[in-house]
Amino acid sequence: MSDWQPSAPLNNLRRRAQIINVIRRFFADRGVLEVDTPTLSAAAVSDPHLFPFATDFVPEGGGQARTLYLHTSPEYPMKRLLTAGSGCIWQLCRVYRNGETGRRHNPEFSMLEWYRVGFDHHRLMDEVDDLVDAVLGCGRSRRVTYASLFEEHLGVDIHRCEDAELARLGQTQCDFRGELDRDGWLNLLFSHCIEPRLLEPTMVYAFPASQAALARVVDGDDRVPSAARFELFIKGMELANGYFELTDAAEQARRFAADQQLREALMRPALPTDQRLIEALQQGLPECAGVALGVDRLVMLALGASHIDEVIAFPLHRA
Repeated sequence: MSDWQPSAPLNNLRRRAQIINVIRRFFADRGVLEVDTPTLSAAAVSDPHLFPFATDFVPEGGGQARTLYLHTSPEYPMKRLLTAGSGCIWQLCRVYRNGETGRRHNPEFSMLEWYRVGFDHHRLMDEVDDLVDAVLGCGRSRRVTYASLFEEHLGVDIHRCEDAELARLGQTQCDFRGELDRDGWLNLLFSHCIEPRLLEPTMVYAFPASQAALARVVDGDDRVPSAARFELFIKGMELANGYFELTDAAEQARRFAADQQLREALMRPALPTDQRLIEALQQGLPECAGVALGVDRLVMLALGASHIDEVIAFPLHRA
């Protein structure tokens, strides 16, 4: 096939459009407002393991160039809308992550993100199930804690084991040689030994508190305080990642600073943090839960596709 042609069969693109219509009806029926936020931002993602694209804005007629970043998620501006009083909102947009290519990755991809005011992560898990079932007809997902999966698949109690035991498992089960911190070993073991086995729809929740990202830490989901976040896996593929959102501005600022310190330790360049988000949180983000879902992956599952190129018109190598 010539490079000018789309990589996805046209029938797949027609079915993709039908799925987008299902998503749009889903939120319209629930009275959730569709919004549109900027792709370019003066700030960048805080996660040190994501790599945003950067570009320079030069005012017409010349002047000082200003570095802007293509967003890796619409999360920060959507939270500013929530603080401004938008109520429940959703967005389907293109997002960009440098370096991500492969069978399930393209550096430009489609993300569905939505926030529900008054929901916690458990109630949002219900709604994620509803949406995914509306597209795939797969029924409700199995719900299981992060720690329980380690016991089930690796026979280890992550609440009691030492770092050395996790390192030994990582070296033997994943054939990895190197130094990692505790979360590094947990992430390695989860991605290599557990995630590929999650074939039926599985909602994983109660992640370690150290992996809270932008979620709050809560009691009651596990034996120890845990991150109020969840991830949905189907056929060994992560489909969605959701949080009971952190509303504490001071804690958010602390986590941004910790991310910058980790970025420095990993010898990665510092990136500007989103001070507008901090200012919004200081005004009061309403109690809410939010989730991001990979639309291309959802379409892959619906169509039985094995490669992301089968469900997008022009991937990177044809862009």
